[in-house]
Amino acid sequence: MHLESLVFHPDRFPSQEAYPFNLEIFRSTKALEFPAPVTFFVGENGSGKSTLLRAIARRCGIHIWEGLERARLSNNPFEEELYKYIEVRWSRAPVPGSFFAAELFRSFSQSVDEWAINDPEVLHTYGGKSLLVQSHGQSHLAFFTHRFRLEGLYLLDEPENALSPKSQLLFLDLLRKFSKTGISQFILATHSPLLLSLQGARIYCFDRLPLKPIDYEHTEHFRVYRKFFEQYRAAGGSSR
Repeated sequence: MHLESLVFHPDRFPSQEAYPFNLEIFRSTKALEFPAPVTFFVGENGSGKSTLLRAIARRCGIHIWEGLERARLSNNPFEEELYKYIEVRWSRAPVPGSFFAAELFRSFSQSVDEWAINDPEVLHTYGGKSLLVQSHGQSHLAFFTHRFRLEGLYLLDEPENALSPKSQLLFLDLLRKFSKTGISQFILATHSPLLLSLQGARIYCFDRLPLKPIDYEHTEHFRVYRKFFEQYRAAGGSSR
């Protein structure tokens, strides 16, 4: 693995009341290990998954592509400060990486198009076709397919957002393929039970204290979907 472990330093947190330092999950967890090429963060909204993913990106020197900053009604000065209070440990030397979040992808795609006006060869990096002329799901898969070929640490925040179930299975195949190369490592925040089914992946649940690995079938995501389909069958299934 490129990224071997992460250590929290709650004794240095600048606040106990402001998010994300008010989350018990970060105060009660000493460290995380990354022994597998794919690691998943799961948990309810607001549990800290995306916040930790962004903190890892910043601590590892991975650029987070941001759109235009818009006015906000209120501002939390601590919102993006968690990276200052974690320590990352590499197995050897740091590697380059990439941060993906669906809400930031369109801004990134527009910039790729602007670069391609002056240098059309840029598009070959992403499949040879503008990301903007494809559907959200198609453009995301094109990006994943071509970017994951490069050595690096890939941090992905809910990559399933624009993907149909069939496309999620295609993405799952990409994770399976590229995680076997030995040059790519993935950490994903997700709500998808399809992605979580990847064999050999490590899953950390943000709904339990402290953060510890959890088996796929013990995740809330698996249990909710299994219960839904069991109830559906018990009710007679489709009326057709």
